[in-house]
Amino acid sequence: MTYKHISVLCLLALLPLASCKDDFLVQTDPNSVATSDYFKTENDVFVALNGAYQSLRSSNSIGEGSGLFSEERSDNTGRNDNQSNAGEPFQFNDFSLLPSNTYLKSHWLALYQCITRTNQVLSGIETVAFSKPETKAQYSAEAKFIRALIYFHLVRKWGDVPLVTKPLTTASDVAASTFREKKEKVYEQIVADLTEVTTSPLPDHQPLASKGRVSKVAGLALLGQVYLTMATTLDAASRTANLNAAKTNLTSAYTKRTFGALKEIPYADVFDVAKKSTNPEIIFQIVNKQGDINYSSSIAANNQAQGETINSLRNNTGIGGNVTPDLVKEYEETDVRKAFSIKFANAATVKDYFITKYRDASAAAGTNGYGGNDWILIRYADVMLMLAEVNLYLGDEATAVSLLDQVRERAGMPKYEVARTNAAYSSKFPTLKLAILHERRVELAFENHRWFDLLRFFTPAELVTYIRAKSQADFGVAKLSNFGTKDYYYPIPFDENKLNPEKMYQNPGY
Repeated sequence: MTYKHISVLCLLALLPLASCKDDFLVQTDPNSVATSDYFKTENDVFVALNGAYQSLRSSNSIGEGSGLFSEERSDNTGRNDNQSNAGEPFQFNDFSLLPSNTYLKSHWLALYQCITRTNQVLSGIETVAFSKPETKAQYSAEAKFIRALIYFHLVRKWGDVPLVTKPLTTASDVAASTFREKKEKVYEQIVADLTEVTTSPLPDHQPLASKGRVSKVAGLALLGQVYLTMATTLDAASRTANLNAAKTNLTSAYTKRTFGALKEIPYADVFDVAKKSTNPEIIFQIVNKQGDINYSSSIAANNQAQGETINSLRNNTGIGGNVTPDLVKEYEETDVRKAFSIKFANAATVKDYFITKYRDASAAAGTNGYGGNDWILIRYADVMLMLAEVNLYLGDEATAVSLLDQVRERAGMPKYEVARTNAAYSSKFPTLKLAILHERRVELAFENHRWFDLLRFFTPAELVTYIRAKSQADFGVAKLSNFGTKDYYYPIPFDENKLNPEKMYQNPGY
């Protein structure tokens, strides 16, 4: 093995050691603690579990700055700059992604670092005596939720991926795990992990003091999404069974809500930094601390365009979060979500729409833009629209429409049966399926759901037709003609494939 091509699994196996080893060097870093010796008390497990939560925050992982790997891959956002950083970020929305892309490799590595931390918790927890069995069960469920969430990202982005469920501490461990497991097996592990979450002693909803930690409803919602994705992307023979399992879990999550109709919660309140901890629509979020240099949010300031002050007190000289004209045109004109989520910047060097969905222009956030926005990963509007999708597939259009209408009503939009009589609406969204996809796009814009929705709603061939049918003028210099069936998955990073081309085989087309 050379230092030039070292697998991510080998790297992660070495992480707990924190030192290099040669015969003439000290064999053990005196400042490090071996994983096997670390876990002694309940608090050790709690601290390590917090480390697993912490790993979600990175922009290379699934934190608020991770839109490059999802939103920019879709038709919602992108960039016209094909020169900065060797043009590598541009490759994502230009559909010219190379296996050697260093951003892609960083994302892969960050995701497996999350998994490594959860595996260490789940292994170490078995060596500790707990005063209450339910505490151990809760910690285990939290770690398994995080592991399942990350594997769900991996399997949707790459298909077959290495499946590691225990710490890798030796070279033989690494060798035994360095292969791509079939996606069906990965989904089996995800379902097993999340099933434990849904039957655990976790509370249905976390109290104020524990916001940001996994709840039972989060487990139910994610498991429902997993089953829905399996139903629409895996073997059709299991479609009905998976749809019914999705309906069961999503319905359970929905009935555990602590509010009535969705319209009781104004759309803007969902993203209000003053209401984020008490808003009953939010199911699972990454918590940020306003004014804190290390744990604050920068999404409001980073998305703000030059000459604007709506998001943040921090001046920005750039264009803010890019919004494709294709998305701008999809909003119905009186939709309150359009006015809240995007704004046209009229600066001479901008003249374009930018993202305003995340705002913190408070004195507490200051001119440094240390905002208090939480990064929302799961919320009830998402659950309701997935439940509408499931009911549609199962033939219950009336229930699907009633759920869709709840979301539309909050946004000030006419109900579906009225909207479909509008020629412009019915022309764009001629079927209930496309109407649900539309609603998901405008309701959840910039929350990193759109790319996964496209993968779920269309087969690879259908997605090529859908993307290429769009107007090139709405996507700038990024070429829609580049999109093909290969783009349904990302390429395996070059170093991973090169190390073992047989077991870490490349995805087709790369």
